[in-house]
Amino acid sequence: MKLTRRTFISTVAAASVQSTNVLANSAVLPHTSPSTTKGFLRNDGYILPPSIKEGATIAVTAPASGVKRDELDSGIEFLKQLGIKVVLGKCIYRNNGFLSAPDEQRAAEFMEFIERSDVDGIMCARGGYGVMRILPMLNFDTIRNNPKPVIGYSDITALLIAILNKSKVISYHGPVCSSEFDTITTTSFIQSLITNKQSPDPMSPPIQQIVYQDSGFDVIANGQGAGKLVGGNLTMICSTLGTPYEIDTKDSILFLEDVSEEPYKIDRMLTQLWLAGKLDKVSGIALGVFKNCDPYRRGDKSKNEDLPAALREVFESRLGMLKVPIVSGLPFGHVKSKLTLPLGVNALLDAESKSLSFMEPSVS
Repeated sequence: MKLTRRTFISTVAAASVQSTNVLANSAVLPHTSPSTTKGFLRNDGYILPPSIKEGATIAVTAPASGVKRDELDSGIEFLKQLGIKVVLGKCIYRNNGFLSAPDEQRAAEFMEFIERSDVDGIMCARGGYGVMRILPMLNFDTIRNNPKPVIGYSDITALLIAILNKSKVISYHGPVCSSEFDTITTTSFIQSLITNKQSPDPMSPPIQQIVYQDSGFDVIANGQGAGKLVGGNLTMICSTLGTPYEIDTKDSILFLEDVSEEPYKIDRMLTQLWLAGKLDKVSGIALGVFKNCDPYRRGDKSKNEDLPAALREVFESRLGMLKVPIVSGLPFGHVKSKLTLPLGVNALLDAESKSLSFMEPSVS
């Protein structure tokens, strides 16, 4: 996505009348519980973790694959510039085949950081492979009792969805520590995890509303839809179907992305979601860039990032009959410049204005 096409992230005081009407028809409930040091309990049972503040500590762990030592430099420097302390897990630089460390060690380290009172958030070092293997080893009651932001993407999708569904704690699809922290990535991270706070008055609207808008988005189907924001990597979402950790898409804005998958594989995975009953319940679909998913353009830097015809045909044939707004080309997941998207926060997808808005706070 080219920065020149993008109006970028903006904050607005209130939604438009039309947006408010769509939101009023959604299933989102108002916030009624007081904020505490352990997050904000919404009256729908979900918890907003505390915001990341200056002086906070973020732990970096590798619940999937490991990294090389210099791959975390950019992320660590970014966090330190925000006045955030960084604690590195012991599993990060280990090598256990395609995993950072044995399952038991990765699960134990993650839960250690969840329970530690001196750790305020957890950023995954990278994705890769391995998160699904540790899900049965995690204590989701403990995660609920110690709510804190957990951030990552790709293979980490399975962890984020499990935390949302099993612990009812808002989780964050955003950069890993080995990501590149450019202007878009850093701005979205700050807005989603630091400044987009719940008001001290639980009955008042968010302190600010985040709107992401881009005239270059590709509209697959017009309309507006509101619902809780859920999603992530398409391959990981399909991999968890039929397990206790599968995604809940009822009344949702579903966001999907993937990397280096052929169009027929994207078609197969969307068909799997269809057959599993996960697509007929959504209120809207936000599609990512689907990087390197066109075999004829892969590695060709002369090609732009407009939606390839083969992928557009897949999206139209598999999703077009849903009669919900569908927009393609949002920057999240396997792209350099990426948004931080809070799973479980109510959002509005407007294909007419080519925008995605958070309609409530993403942190307490």
